[in-house]
Amino acid sequence: MKTDIMLISSDGSNMDAALEQVEKAAAYKGLSEKNAMCLRLLAEETMAMVRAIAGNVNGEFWMEDEDQVYTLHLRVQSLVDEAQRSQLLSASTSGKNEATRGFMGKIRSFFEPSSSVPMFSAGFGGGAPQMYNSYAWSLEDYKDQLRQYSEQNKKDAQEAWDELEKSVVGHLADNVKVSILGRTVEMTIAKKLI
Repeated sequence: MKTDIMLISSDGSNMDAALEQVEKAAAYKGLSEKNAMCLRLLAEETMAMVRAIAGNVNGEFWMEDEDQVYTLHLRVQSLVDEAQRSQLLSASTSGKNEATRGFMGKIRSFFEPSSSVPMFSAGFGGGAPQMYNSYAWSLEDYKDQLRQYSEQNKKDAQEAWDELEKSVVGHLADNVKVSILGRTVEMTIAKKLI
C-alpha cells in the first residue's frame, strides 16, 4: 500500500493533513494503538525536521508498507547552493553550522548541499560516498561506525552515541536512509510493525 503523496512546506502547510493520513493508514492496516503511535511519532519528527530547514522549502511526503515494514518518505528540492551556504556560515562566529548538533541535526544537514556531506560530528571526519553528485547514508552504517569509534575510544564517540539514543527517530526507527542526487534529497524512515 502507498498513501497519496502530500505536498508539505516548511511553513507548516499540509503537515496536519499528512499526519492524519498516517493515522488513517495505520487504522486501515489494523495496527495496534502502540504501533500507530510509533508511526505518528516518526511522522511528527519528520515534520519537525522540515520546519527546521532554513527558508521556505516545499517537499513531498508519503508512506508505504510492504511485509509489515512501514516506510515514511520525505523528498525535498534543496534551495541553498554551496555559495549561499558558505555565505550563511561565514556569519557564524565559529564558521560552523551549529544546527548540525545532535542526530536529527546531522540528518537535517543533508538538506543543505555541500561539497562534503557531514556524516558525523567534526571529530569523526569523513563523509558519505560520493559518485556523480550523489550521496547515500544510513542509520545502520552510522551506528556501526559509532560502535567502532567507541571501541577505539575516539573523541566525541560516546557523546554522539548518547545523542543518538535520545533521538526519537534513532530510538524508534529500524533504519533511516538519506540519498542525494543533485538538489533532490530523499529521506526514508523504516519501521517493522507486527
